[in-house]
Amino acid sequence: MGEQGVGDRVKSGVLGLLKGTGNIVEGAATVAKDATVTTLKGAGDVAGAVTGTVGDVAAGAFAAVNDAGTGLVRTAKGLVVGVLQGVGEVATVSVGVVSDTVRAALKGTGSIGADVTKTARGVAEGLIAATRDTGSDLAEGAFALGKATVGGVKDLGGDVLGAASSTVSGAVAGASQIGGDVLGAVTNTAKGLVQGAGDVGADVVEVTKGAITGAVSGAKEVGLSVEDAASAAATGAFQAAESIGESAVHAVRDVAASGVEGVKAVIKGDQDTE
Repeated sequence: MGEQGVGDRVKSGVLGLLKGTGNIVEGAATVAKDATVTTLKGAGDVAGAVTGTVGDVAAGAFAAVNDAGTGLVRTAKGLVVGVLQGVGEVATVSVGVVSDTVRAALKGTGSIGADVTKTARGVAEGLIAATRDTGSDLAEGAFALGKATVGGVKDLGGDVLGAASSTVSGAVAGASQIGGDVLGAVTNTAKGLVQGAGDVGADVVEVTKGAITGAVSGAKEVGLSVEDAASAAATGAFQAAESIGESAVHAVRDVAASGVEGVKAVIKGDQDTE
């Protein structure tokens, strides 16, 4: 199956879902998984074909969203779940695969002029939830999610604060859905976001604010302590800041001390603030 064939197949399947009355997340996951498995099984070099396949599947899914004019977040979530399940059936869901999937979803969103911030929520929720079915490590997946999100959003010139917030709230929802370590998901997603900010030159202050904001809003959705969630996000941000440099450390400390959404965040492991 050629590259165009993969995209056309996914577009047709997802468009049918968006125009119907079925469960879009589950349906999009099935379409994405089937296309991913079929394409990779037909590839001579599976490892080499993963990146291109993920990109083609994402392009087809978002082309369907563009034609239908609806279903952005639900399609993004289903897309990520399906792609990761599909890759896991044929190969290994590595950190690189996670990064490729996140970036492909964000790029697909940008290609149709849609809201990357909204997509980030669906991507995060789907990716964290998929760790259970693929046997992936939640902490590693959360870190890769955060790092790839900042890079992808920066490439598109998008709102890194909004995307960081949506990503963390999505990670909370995803971890909660599978009974996973919610606070661990928050810490590692925030750590990845700030590490990604350091790597691509994004604003550490904005990303940290976004991470804590998302942690607080996500905690409210699932009935978790907002103080604990804010602390987990600040701690993850601080851990990444330590590897970036002193200015990043001060930036994270200032945001945590000032409070976000009316909640002050305690950074665990920071001897200067504990």
